[in-house]
Amino acid sequence: MISEWEMCTRLLLAAFFGSLIGFQREHLFWTAGLRTHMMVAAGSCLFMVVSAYGFEQALTMPGTRLDPSRIAAQIVSGIGFLGAGSIMMRGDVIKGLTTASSLWVVAAIGMTVGGGLYVLAAAATALILFILMTVTPLERKYRGYLKTHVIKLIAPTGAVTRQVLDELLGERADRIKQVIIYEGPDISVENIVLELRKTTRYESAGMLKSILTLPGVRAQSMEHSS
Repeated sequence: MISEWEMCTRLLLAAFFGSLIGFQREHLFWTAGLRTHMMVAAGSCLFMVVSAYGFEQALTMPGTRLDPSRIAAQIVSGIGFLGAGSIMMRGDVIKGLTTASSLWVVAAIGMTVGGGLYVLAAAATALILFILMTVTPLERKYRGYLKTHVIKLIAPTGAVTRQVLDELLGERADRIKQVIIYEGPDISVENIVLELRKTTRYESAGMLKSILTLPGVRAQSMEHSS
């Protein structure tokens, strides 16, 4: 059995690792921030230490068998309730999944420290910080390319319909949010506006190129908005 001083050291180390991840969440003003992550890590470590060493006296009793992994297994499922509390629905957008997952992994880090695997806990903390601080800007940059593009066309009456576009573009037609048709200067011509959702400029240009293969169809402009 390890000394109580080492148990306390594990507790403090778990709280420290949790604070590193919690500070990153606190910096982004999420509800589950510094204190929450520290408490989750320290609590998981405490459960792990108690599970592994808290019942050693009971082992001296004849016929007693203990499974030190039972409490640890309950941490994995129990932390899910706390993570669910950080997930919010704002309109059609779900927020807080990253914070929920960070709470889950902080619990794992606390368990790792409680088990005495210090190097693994430090490596996991560094990896999680790398993911939270480095991958997020890459995600935002990628999403910046996904915009709503608006294509304006001039076409013979009836030449560009939703059915025609579905047959022409195939699976890419799912990117078309709406097709708006206006009357042209005479009954033989129509002004058409296509709104494409979550497409890159390259994808929108490819779809426009395909549409321009239809007889008599001409492009006026292609614009984008966030």
